[in-house]
This record gives sequence, structure tokens and C-alpha cells, in this order.
Amino acid sequence: MTLLRTPTTGAATDAARSRTRRRRGRADRRPRLALSVTVLFFALLYLPIAVVVLFSFNTQKSLTVFDGFSLRWYRAFFHDDVLISSLGTSLRISLVAMVGSVLLGAALALGLVRCRTRLGSVAGLVMLVPLITPEIVTGVASMLLFKGLGMTLSTATVMLSEITFSISYVTVILRSRVAALNPEVEEAAMDLGATRWQAVRLVTLPALVPTVLACSVLIFALVFDDFVLAYFTTGVEPQPLSVRIYSAIRFGVQPTINAVGTLMLAGSIGLIALALFIPRLFGRRGGLDLLSGK
Repeated sequence: MTLLRTPTTGAATDAARSRTRRRRGRADRRPRLALSVTVLFFALLYLPIAVVVLFSFNTQKSLTVFDGFSLRWYRAFFHDDVLISSLGTSLRISLVAMVGSVLLGAALALGLVRCRTRLGSVAGLVMLVPLITPEIVTGVASMLLFKGLGMTLSTATVMLSEITFSISYVTVILRSRVAALNPEVEEAAMDLGATRWQAVRLVTLPALVPTVLACSVLIFALVFDDFVLAYFTTGVEPQPLSVRIYSAIRFGVQPTINAVGTLMLAGSIGLIALALFIPRLFGRRGGLDLLSGK
């Protein structure tokens, strides 16, 4: 049986197809204004950084005329004892702050998730205060606290302030991960004879290892680049690298500073990329182990 297509039916079908094509055309049309704003935003954000990177390879001392590629200023940095000393100080501060904030933040995250009382909710809100407080306020408050306690500003005061500031970041990240764990696994371990601490150590903590490693790398990068807290809580000597760079810029920007900034930028990007890659790496390994029956 053959269906006959009437003129009315054909016209309606053609009109519907035309409307569909127009809707698809409008959907595929890119918003030019949004695209322009996005390009302008990234240009304003990254062009100054690109200029710093470019002039770090300049053969001349000029900061306005690029005369060719050279590693002159990188060699000058590695032969500058003052900057190398500041680099070592920043690395020590970052390492201590990373270890201290991860240990305290992990304990606080476990406590906040396991504590289901009103006090735990209040503590969770208080823990978020450092995240919304301007860093300059935290820096000034830390300096006044150390002065009030009669402590001399030094590397130790920078470490203490950085640990205090970084705990909230670790807690927020680990708290969501701990909340996603099934508490019945710990209860099963305790039913099999494990104590509360053994259940946490043998069951919960291994599940948190990827997140803990990612937090560690992220905190190391944040502390290494931090300037405000370090500026308000550091002493005269030795100074962190960020404070040393600021002190040098006050007397004029030298090409060596461009090289130092480029190295810090590359290191920070590498650490943040590693922090994002670690959970995925553990996830793939877990999937392969499951498929192989291990």
C-alpha cells in the first residue's frame, strides 16, 4: 500500500524541517561577545607572565628591548648566594608547612566527619573562617600574636603561620573524601577484632593516601609562592624567596628576577599538575588491580 503525500502534508513537513534547521543554526552559532571577553581575559591574565618569561632569556640587561635568547640570567641566579639561600629557606618552610598542615588537617577532617554533635558543626564553620579571611588580615594578626608572645620573627614564625593558614585547605579537601567513605568498613574491621585506631590506620588511612598526596603537593606549591604571610612574619635573615624578590624589586627590576619568577612559575605549574594527576593515577591502578583479581 503506497501512502500518497498531499500538498498540505508536504508543506507542513518542509516547514518543520526548516524550523529545525534554524534552531540548530542558532544553537551552533558561537556567542561572539562571550568569546571576545574570554580571549581578552586570558590575554590580560597571561600576557604579563609571557613577557616575564620572554625577557628572562634576553641577552641584554634591558627590560624593554629583546635582543636574543640567552641563559645568562639563569646562570646569574644559580651563582647568586643570597638568592640560593632564600630558595633553600623557602623550600624548608614549604616542606615543614606541608607536613604539619597535612597531619593536623587530616586529623581535623576525621574528627569533623565522625563528630555528629552540634559542637562538630560549629567547629566545621570555624574551620572555614581562614578561607574567607583576607590574607593580609591573617598576616597582620599573626605578626601581632608573635610580638605579643615575645617571639622574635624568624623562619619558625613563618612556618607556624603557614601551617595555621594551610590547615583549612587540607581539611576541606580531606573532609569530603572522608565523608564519601563507607563507615561500615571500619565497623567490619572492629567486628573482626581491630581496635578503633587499628581500623583507622589499616582501613581508612590507606583509602585517603591519594587525596593526602594531592593535598601535600598543593600545599607545598601554595606555601612556596606565598608572599603576604611570609612578609609579615619573617625576620631579617634568612628571608623566603618571595620576600627577597620583593625587596630586590623595590630597588629596580633586574633580569635575574625574571629568571627566578620563571623558575617559580614552572615549579608551581609542575606541582599543581602533579596534584591533579596523583588521584587519577591511583584510580587507574585500583581499576587494573581489580581487573587482574589482586
